[in-house]
Amino acid sequence: MQPKTMINDAEWDKLISDVAYYFDDLTLKRGFQYYKQNRVRSFRMISSRRVMAVVEGREDYAVSMELDSLTDSHCDCPVQGPCKHMAAVLMSVAESQERSVNMLANAKAVIDRKKAEALEASSAAGVSGSRREQAKKLAGLIPGATVAEWRDYMALLTAPLAQTVRNPQYAERALSAIAQAKADLPPAAELLFQLNAHLFILESLITPGGLHNAGALSSPGYALGYYTAIAVSELQEAIIRLMKRSLPLASEPEAWPRLKDTLAYVQLEMLTESRDRLREQPYFSFCYDQLWQRWIAPNASDPALYLEELEALRDRAGGLGAAVNRSALLLAESRMYFYLSDDKAAWERLAAASERPGLHPDELLGCLEPLAEAGHWSRLAAWLETTGPLLNSRLYNLHSYAGYWEEVVRRLPEAEPRMWSTLSAMLPLSGGIYEDKLLDHGKWRDWMDYQLSSGKVPSDFRVSDLQPVEKHAPELLLPFYHQAAERFVLEKNRHSYKAAVKLLKRLAKLYKKMKREERWGEFLDAFTTRHSRLRALQEELRKGKLIP
Repeated sequence: MQPKTMINDAEWDKLISDVAYYFDDLTLKRGFQYYKQNRVRSFRMISSRRVMAVVEGREDYAVSMELDSLTDSHCDCPVQGPCKHMAAVLMSVAESQERSVNMLANAKAVIDRKKAEALEASSAAGVSGSRREQAKKLAGLIPGATVAEWRDYMALLTAPLAQTVRNPQYAERALSAIAQAKADLPPAAELLFQLNAHLFILESLITPGGLHNAGALSSPGYALGYYTAIAVSELQEAIIRLMKRSLPLASEPEAWPRLKDTLAYVQLEMLTESRDRLREQPYFSFCYDQLWQRWIAPNASDPALYLEELEALRDRAGGLGAAVNRSALLLAESRMYFYLSDDKAAWERLAAASERPGLHPDELLGCLEPLAEAGHWSRLAAWLETTGPLLNSRLYNLHSYAGYWEEVVRRLPEAEPRMWSTLSAMLPLSGGIYEDKLLDHGKWRDWMDYQLSSGKVPSDFRVSDLQPVEKHAPELLLPFYHQAAERFVLEKNRHSYKAAVKLLKRLAKLYKKMKREERWGEFLDAFTTRHSRLRALQEELRKGKLIP
């Protein structure tokens, strides 16, 4: 395993400053998109100051990053200087260091923000005494308050920021304003207060005008600005980190009412938020899933809790009428049936939800992680079989889905035929992972049959891609190369003749490796005779030293 090399705080601050100086905003945005699309592969930190990776673009580009001197970094792409591939690798550096990816993606704004904060330091130091007194008073009320009252207090504390532009700086300042009313809370209550603070700021970011009206989230026509989206992404990362901490309800059962109030709030927002065709899972749908997976389900010993939630969902949906999002309702019901181990009912609702627009693939696969963590491999295999064919978005990276199949097959070898059946049924969407798994499992003939049926030609692959087949089953490449060479000749132009000759030379090496030189000679004689009238082809054959 690659050793963990860590960047300290000073090195991280310097990297942000260097990135802001070296990259323009557009390149960082494009690099951020490449990172989000999981295009960075073979990532390695050679040391805390040097990184190497391969980034998928029009081709696969090798990237070498020198973190001490970005000007000495290199990418194989045609761009001279800083490029989106370099930026994507830097985002992966941030992820590997458990640092904020969005700080790098927004490096210029981060640096500008620090400058602005330095200028505002004097005014910040002069916060009015009345506001300090208000924070102190609210801190005394928070321990005995309900979640609804917490939100009222948060609104008072953040009121001076009402006209502030919604960006990462706003989110930081709003959280800081809420933190001024620091109250002495027990551990579970403290975690719930922090979660509600983050949810409060999240709502203010995604609601037009920043109004805190429960159940009135962004309208279908409302799109987040770039810097607002960065702030939302950072908040979601913070919520994930927060919910990874255990909620000690066993030692603090009095926190259950606040947890249920928090759930009721998130449930309402989840059922009413808009669902455009976005690359990201809807914000409160994500929070609802995480809340159940991380905090409620691990503390729920009685299935009655899930039955209560099913009833609450239907009551809430009935009260909302036309305002309820049916996809969100179906997904939430599916999760409850999952926890009740009624997989058939859960699958029925997932299938119904998948037929509706605005569904993010992660919402179909949200139950896979808990099953893998619990080691329920037979049940996980059944979920993979059922949910895979429901995926219909080419925007989704299926590598995590394929990874779950690999975990199942490693522990239940008898499940392998079900994996192949499911992946083949998902074609062409599953083409990438299907090919990779055929190679990983040494199914050379199946891999070649798939390439031929897909209309692929050897030029679609790098030489290194074909090396495993050439090593283990070279005879399978013969028809692949033969057919491609003949197709190139039929195009009857100089460029295609050169491509045909290049393939013929690779064929010659294959025949030699297989010790079938005589068969190669017979083929080449027949090929040359059959195309003897194509003078340009004959010239290329001579240049390639295939004929005298």
